Amino acid sequence: MRIYFLAAFSLLFFSCNSSQKELNQKIKKRPNILFIGIDDLRPELGCYGSDIAVSPNLDKLAGEGLLFENAYCQQSICGPSRASLLTGIRPETSGVFHNYIKFRDVNPDVVTLPQLFKNNGYETVYMGKIFHHGDLDDEKSWSRNPALDSMQGIKKPVGFALEKNNLDRVKTRKEMNAKYGAVAKFGLASGVAYESADVSDNTYVDGYNTELAIATMKEMAAKNDKPFFLGLGFNKPHLNWVSPKKYWDLYDREKIKLATQTEGPENGATMGLHPSFELRVRSGIPKQGPIDKELAITLKHAYLACVSYVDAQIGKMIAALEKEGLRENTIIIVWSDHGWHLGDMGIWGKATNYEIATRVPLLIWTPDMPKGSQGKTTDALVELVDMYPTLAELAGLEIPKHVEGTSFTPLIENPKTPWKEAAFSQFPSPALREWGGFPIRPAMRETYFGPLLKEVESKIKNQQKEKWDRDLFENNLMGYAMRTAQYRFIVWKDREHKDKEPVFVELYDHQTDPTETKNIANENPALVEKLMIQFNKGWQGNIPKKSI
Repeated sequence: MRIYFLAAFSLLFFSCNSSQKELNQKIKKRPNILFIGIDDLRPELGCYGSDIAVSPNLDKLAGEGLLFENAYCQQSICGPSRASLLTGIRPETSGVFHNYIKFRDVNPDVVTLPQLFKNNGYETVYMGKIFHHGDLDDEKSWSRNPALDSMQGIKKPVGFALEKNNLDRVKTRKEMNAKYGAVAKFGLASGVAYESADVSDNTYVDGYNTELAIATMKEMAAKNDKPFFLGLGFNKPHLNWVSPKKYWDLYDREKIKLATQTEGPENGATMGLHPSFELRVRSGIPKQGPIDKELAITLKHAYLACVSYVDAQIGKMIAALEKEGLRENTIIIVWSDHGWHLGDMGIWGKATNYEIATRVPLLIWTPDMPKGSQGKTTDALVELVDMYPTLAELAGLEIPKHVEGTSFTPLIENPKTPWKEAAFSQFPSPALREWGGFPIRPAMRETYFGPLLKEVESKIKNQQKEKWDRDLFENNLMGYAMRTAQYRFIVWKDREHKDKEPVFVELYDHQTDPTETKNIANENPALVEKLMIQFNKGWQGNIPKKSI
């Protein structure tokens, strides 16, 4: 009897041990994920048709992988967009509408994208900006720290390399604090808007983080015991636009073209455009009025230089991946959290419901991508919230039930696959929100933004007349944007009373008006009614038929 028990126990032990080994081997064979996020990058890349952007590395990746022509964020500001794509939950569900809401405070138990991989045996780590500031070090999401020991001897990155710019920031902050008090800390003195310095790439944070990411990847590869999910988040081209001089030198100032559409849409929502708050807090930027041509050229030059700076870092990262022999088992995905107005519609910044702020670059390459999909583009409507289920499916992981995106793996197999009927974004009345999407603080009206706020309020009152209500427009008015293959449809609603009629509606025909110059809702009541039916179906009613 004892012999039988020992034999049975041994069989069970070796069986369990064998099963564990098989499981470990299965996990080990899963693909690595190189998850590259870029802050504030609109599709200003060569592969997206830019006639000036110098972006050879992303262009090369697009030539090897799949480029999404019509990818949209769920809210065009950092915190809500990143919370959405990393949790798989849309802002309307999560309640994350501005940069001062931490996603764990309102969704404490949600399983994030890196957390899903961590829970399934992956080593997960990030460098730079993946989650928004305040959420970066989410302990549930990351399994290890970057290889900081490898960076000994390398100076920590700086915000400004030039002493004059550091002195300007210190001086301006003192002045703002003395003049306006506590409200000044909410960005009223952010230093100069741009810098060109003859320094190495790792002088600034994005170059530093790229070296750190490469060192961390090598460290994980040396252990070779787990697949990895490596998040590399680039801060540029977010303001301030600082980059090494060599990237500025890639551009001829005389060839930089400015936006030709310098006014908001005709009959557009007066609450739909802001007074460029985010840029105006920088030194040397007019606090009121237009940006003159020479300054505008410099600002766009600065933005483009940052694009090329980030592109070079991505090239270094992918080259290192190849050198380590990891490329053949690593999925590479590159995304931006939202777009950016560079004078388009007369404003500078993100934070609108229009095409220029919501459309983003999105590229993916997989080791087993069909040859027929390599170097192709797809016109399918996709959303950043779709990345979560896509990467989960590609890695063979079960997609959590809370996820509100749709895996676009069928598009990787066949870029012409019939897809979503619409993509959805949203933003609360931009004209009456600070640059973090936060409602205007009363004290902010006492700063140099006071005259700007009076100006935009006057426009809103003139248009909305009896509908004007300060509490509604400042706190509860939400613009919901639906992008179909042909139209952008924006419905402005009271979030507290969603059953009420919309406060305002916008409609833009991209077939005849791709830059959204004229709201044609009033002239097309039948079309508005038809689109409203589609809009009311929500994202669930617009996903691919096979996914329903």
